[in-house]
Amino acid sequence: MHTNVVVDELCGRGWKSPVKQVCKCAYNALPATSSVPMKKRKLESTIHTHLERDSDYTAYLQLDTLLNAQRPLSDPPHHDEMLFIIQHQVAELWIKLIIHELEAAMRKIANDDLPPAVKHLARVKHIQNQIYNQWMVLDTLTPSEYAQFRDVFGKASGFQSPQYRLLEFLLGNKSTSTLSVYKHQEAWYKRLKEALHAPGIFDLFLMYLGRLGFAVPVEAIERDFSRSRDEHPGVVAVLKDIYERPRENWAIYEMCEALMDVSNNFQFWRFHHMKTVERIIGHKAGTGGSSGVSFLRKALDIEFFPELIRVRTEIGAL
Repeated sequence: MHTNVVVDELCGRGWKSPVKQVCKCAYNALPATSSVPMKKRKLESTIHTHLERDSDYTAYLQLDTLLNAQRPLSDPPHHDEMLFIIQHQVAELWIKLIIHELEAAMRKIANDDLPPAVKHLARVKHIQNQIYNQWMVLDTLTPSEYAQFRDVFGKASGFQSPQYRLLEFLLGNKSTSTLSVYKHQEAWYKRLKEALHAPGIFDLFLMYLGRLGFAVPVEAIERDFSRSRDEHPGVVAVLKDIYERPRENWAIYEMCEALMDVSNNFQFWRFHHMKTVERIIGHKAGTGGSSGVSFLRKALDIEFFPELIRVRTEIGAL
């Protein structure tokens, strides 16, 4: 249909004549041909084109290694196995960066330098948003598609990720029993064992509060760090004092909220993980030997910083 006719029809449906006039003017201003040449950008003379193979973008990012790390095992390779591999490899890269930022925050707290620690945790929160949104890509994998290559990776499971386990240890969810999974990986076993027996980020935060003169119970900071923390009413009391006087404790108050952001985002990630698994395999057992969805659902009951949850109940209570 000719554009003028379309405009006439639209105007006939109640469009006012000024609109019709504008539409016709715009149409008449178009060139007679519908072909519009693609714009080109000249290469600037200062751009480097004579590069050494060991100093360019590909070398800096080790792209040859990175882009050749996807090795589908299905034979012939199933189309969707590439999605599955890249999804998990990218997640591991983001987790590596989270650990990098989290450990930096822990060093700052240990050195009584809270503002930069809060900045590191703010970055962690944004990284978590990226890793959370990745699930939407994997959600496009249907049960029938996944079933065609699920058997090729044998006993492999995300539960075995040493980086994920390290992240949980740094955030305070300690578990001696999980170490046995990594005995065949000497370097990771050593690193995880060290993290298991070291203070987590919340332990370091409580130690910091103690150095400032807050009445942090001794047993809350002088303890066996290989065990997950139990909620302590004395710690709740300290946090309540901080939350009820935020202006007097602003940096500490910000740290508390930054920790809650990280904890909440982790829970969102756990939930979406569980629902994605349920969507794709239903209630089958996991490849790593777990019960699958029911095992993942239990993780939602684990809070990294229980006193930061409890204090919200106490604030303003009579």
